Amino acid sequence: MIDETASSIITYSTVTSISGPLLFVKNIKGVSYGEIVNVIAPDDEKRTGQVLEISEDIAVVQVFEGTQGLDTYKTSVRFLGETIKIAVSQDMLGRIFSGSGKVIDAGPQIFAEDRLDITGSPINPYAREFPREFIQTGISSIDGLNTLIRGQKLPLFSGSGLPHNNIAAQIARQAKVLGKEEEFAVIFAAMGITTEEARFFRSDFENTGALERVILFLNLADSPAAERLITPRIALSVAEYLAYEYDYHCLVILTDMTNYAEALREISAAREEVPGRRGYPGYLYTDLATIYERAGRIKGQKGTITQLPILSMPSDDITHPIPDLSGYITEGQLIVDRDLNRRGIYPPIDPMPSLSRLMREGIGQNRTHVCHKPVADQMFAGYSQGRNLRDLVAVVGEESLSSNDKKYLDFADRFENEFLQQGYYEERDILDTLELAWDLLSDIPEVELKRIPPKMLNTYHPRYRGAKKLSIDDPEP
Repeated sequence: MIDETASSIITYSTVTSISGPLLFVKNIKGVSYGEIVNVIAPDDEKRTGQVLEISEDIAVVQVFEGTQGLDTYKTSVRFLGETIKIAVSQDMLGRIFSGSGKVIDAGPQIFAEDRLDITGSPINPYAREFPREFIQTGISSIDGLNTLIRGQKLPLFSGSGLPHNNIAAQIARQAKVLGKEEEFAVIFAAMGITTEEARFFRSDFENTGALERVILFLNLADSPAAERLITPRIALSVAEYLAYEYDYHCLVILTDMTNYAEALREISAAREEVPGRRGYPGYLYTDLATIYERAGRIKGQKGTITQLPILSMPSDDITHPIPDLSGYITEGQLIVDRDLNRRGIYPPIDPMPSLSRLMREGIGQNRTHVCHKPVADQMFAGYSQGRNLRDLVAVVGEESLSSNDKKYLDFADRFENEFLQQGYYEERDILDTLELAWDLLSDIPEVELKRIPPKMLNTYHPRYRGAKKLSIDDPEP
């Protein structure tokens, strides 16, 4: 706790102006960037803020609860001499917090085991270990074709009105690590969401029992923009504590990073900074990197931090600054497709523009299955050819297609309706996903399966192995 009676803590009544969520305090001395302040309103209400900028003798203070009701005459600011810290504990699992880390469920206050600076510490690149282990989400379009790896940062790009919240909740509910028993936790941080969305997340996790291993942070749309900027950092600080102190494998889901960036733009405008692309601050890339780069594995540490940020692209524009810059920092992307959603396919993740750059490193023998990579390559090839033939049929008609072409056309339909299509509460393990993939591929003539080595084809094709099921321990043929 902070001793507010200490001689080093000074209270100033020199607020010169108020702009949006910002206060400008003059004649300050000994104040540090990032320092926490108490803002005392005219009615003696105490609010929390943080120093955003120091220029000569003026400090710019960001007020987390907003500046409504404050004035420049009776408002005072008390600088507390330390940065924002979050009280962390293993007991946070199964609990629900506000975007600023305050308990908002019916449970007791958390007894702090430690207090961590929410800005975290940058990971030394030399200390990083390459991500190699598989995280099973239970969703075939991800596990089979764009696999999530422990320590990876893999964003989900979506659009307005698409079911990215459902996908996020399903992943949070189903995600697990395979193999020996290891601790696994999901830290779910929702930013700028509506009350209805918050109610959906809470009820979904509570009713399915998933909340036992989830830590839920909820920042509502009517909460101050300043709070939105600290929510993902609080979530990541908790994940770092569980990963590096208790050896948890943590999956951090951040939704919606677009709301975060909008809050950053609002604060930047209030500071009258020179805008960059589409009005976002020029340091948007750097700011996003301070969040995304906190994912990873560290040598000598059992725990890992994996990130799944969710971004709703304005006007479905993938070149918009937020998804564009996120793509440079992260290791791939999952694309939620509006056309698939319009045709009733859930989850509408289009595998063709999606990409997991670390997939190759985390799949294969003793991780998923020895046939995983060739089967995934063949599924991509078959679906791509089937989609191309759909365009051709629109021009020349299906009657002009060869028998092989018609098989690929049928394959594309089955791929979408059986492989991509999946119930909201339907969980498929990786072997179920690969069995389904082999079933779809068995409709294509074997001579066409050129991306699967002949020995592997003769060993694991349903025609040759019969009713024998795939096993994670199956050997290289």
